[in-house]
Amino acid sequence: MGMRARDTDMADGLRNDRRDGLQPATVAVLDVGKTNVKLNAVTASGTILETLSIPNPVLPDGPWRHHDLDALGDWVFDNLAGLAKRHPLTTFVSSGHGSGGVLVGPDPDAGDGTALPMIDYEQPLPDDIRMRYSALSGSFFDKGSAMMHGATHHARQMFWMQQAEPQGFSRARWFLGVPQYWAWRLSGVAVSEATVLGAQSHLWNVVERRWSPIVHSQRWRDLLPPFAKAWATVGTIRPVLSDRYGLPAGIKVLAGIHDSSANFYRYQAAGFDEATVVSTGTWIVALSGKTPLDRLNEHRGMTCNSDVNGNPIGGILTMGGREFTHVAGDDDHLNADAALVSRMITQGTMALPSFGDDDGLFPGRAGEGHIAGPPPADAAGRKALAVLYTALLTVECLDALGSGGRVILDGSFLRDPLYAGLVAALRPQGDTVSNLDTYGVASGTALLASHGTRSARAAIALEKPPVFQHPSADLAAYTRHWRDKASQATYFSTIYERSSQ
Repeated sequence: MGMRARDTDMADGLRNDRRDGLQPATVAVLDVGKTNVKLNAVTASGTILETLSIPNPVLPDGPWRHHDLDALGDWVFDNLAGLAKRHPLTTFVSSGHGSGGVLVGPDPDAGDGTALPMIDYEQPLPDDIRMRYSALSGSFFDKGSAMMHGATHHARQMFWMQQAEPQGFSRARWFLGVPQYWAWRLSGVAVSEATVLGAQSHLWNVVERRWSPIVHSQRWRDLLPPFAKAWATVGTIRPVLSDRYGLPAGIKVLAGIHDSSANFYRYQAAGFDEATVVSTGTWIVALSGKTPLDRLNEHRGMTCNSDVNGNPIGGILTMGGREFTHVAGDDDHLNADAALVSRMITQGTMALPSFGDDDGLFPGRAGEGHIAGPPPADAAGRKALAVLYTALLTVECLDALGSGGRVILDGSFLRDPLYAGLVAALRPQGDTVSNLDTYGVASGTALLASHGTRSARAAIALEKPPVFQHPSADLAAYTRHWRDKASQATYFSTIYERSSQ
């Protein structure tokens, strides 16, 4: 509804994926982030051919702030038809952020298909809902995480809907994660999927592979459809959509996947099962299949996620992108200057957590963020401090997971060359590499289309980050001092000491 594509990128890899002069079969990947939505044409080997993007619209009216799925649907279907004219699309698959859930009715053609508007998870939860929900949520593994801010978790969204709008809730047929919502809109088939429910939904116990107690106590079981693997074909595009938007008939629709899990899957497909993968953007998300489950500490933002096979993987997350913006400000055009970063270290200027309303790695520190020491003099100084701060947060994530070996960095933070170099300098005994491809989620999601049929490992180009030059003793002392000051909440100190014993 008046929404248009904001940008289009053509990948250089198109030429390399042609065979005998013919363009290969192509996968349409819808990547639904909290802030932006991207529709990609991707080869089955993961090469991005074209990307269309738009802000993810949010409306303030109604019982809660909510995403405008009606307008977004028109944009998705119109542009999917456009992609199909330019590329030989054979498959559609969606990825999405883990905090998005949609309560739908029985008919995907009834408006946007929803029974109640899709909650914007970043808004505050009503106090009575928050307090009543807390007693129902179960153990750490029932939740997969600690309680996070706002309306983050699927189960908490369902509880809010059920209590605030019981009539609308009673008309619902399914509750779907964002990727499965788009699969349902296109195919008419509703499924659940392990990586989405394993992304702190509070609905699914990944370790024991069972529904969490709240599902049974609130009688939600019939709202949660049967499981399908992320790569499973759930159907084809419905004829009514083909007729209405000019979409080609016969395009396969896959179940879909959680976005960070899709990125992790890309490295699994490339044979890097032993590595810890750090995705950066709005969130810093680190995932490791080698972290012992008994190491996971919910009070430090640690999580129990699921890989595409339903196996538990250790995770940790913090809103690094939002923290970065609080420190750097809105001017994000210049790269950080290594000399200014060195100056911050030498003079003891520190950004200390947490600037947002989420504790992240440091319980008790939500809203306590501030700059200690001589403040940065200008935008360049703030940018240098922000990059140093997010590198420190990244290494805190890795240390919590016990990731002493190979670490792969990717995502939007790598647009600044100094970030990866700082992470490598802060963990001199580890092997730190980076992947400058910023389309990891789309590539990993597209690889689902060839799951089980690939004859070779997926190709990924990894490189060593540039060396950050600063006296190692000064950097180590600065890091210890920052860690001490960041941990100056009594509650955090108690938890950290207990978990370190």
